[in-house]
Amino acid sequence: MRADPRALRFGAAITTLVLVSVLVTESAWLLAAQAAVFALGVVRRSPYVMLFKAFVKSAPKETEDARPPRFAQLVGLVFAVAGLVGFLTGIVPLALAATAAALLAAFLNAAFGFCLGCEMYLLIRRLLPAANMEVSQ
Repeated sequence: MRADPRALRFGAAITTLVLVSVLVTESAWLLAAQAAVFALGVVRRSPYVMLFKAFVKSAPKETEDARPPRFAQLVGLVFAVAGLVGFLTGIVPLALAATAAALLAAFLNAAFGFCLGCEMYLLIRRLLPAANMEVSQ
C-alpha cells in the first residue's frame, strides 16, 4: 500500500493542533479522541487523511510506502495511551510529558516533513532485518 505524503503532513498538522489543545486544556477526552485517530491510522486509514482526500483531488507527484507512517501512528498511539493513563490516574506530569512527546513528533512532520516514527521504523528494520515488522496492509 502507498501513501500520499501531502496527506500525511496534513494529518500531522491537525494532530499538532489537537495535541497543543490537549496541553493547554489538559483534556483527557480530547487526548482520547486523538488516540482513536492514531488507532484508526494503524489499522486502516487516518480520518485526517480521509479529510485531506475529500478536498484535494489532484494525484500526488510521488507516494511512499505506507508501513513507516502506520508504525508512526502506532508510536503516537502508545504516547497517547500513556498520556491517558497519566490523566486518568492523576499523574498529570506523565500525561503532559507523553502528550508533549507526541506533539514534538507531529510538529516535526507537519513543519519539516520529518517523520520521527517513520525513521524509527526504518532504523528497526535495519537493525532487525529478520524481524517481520510489517503492519497489516
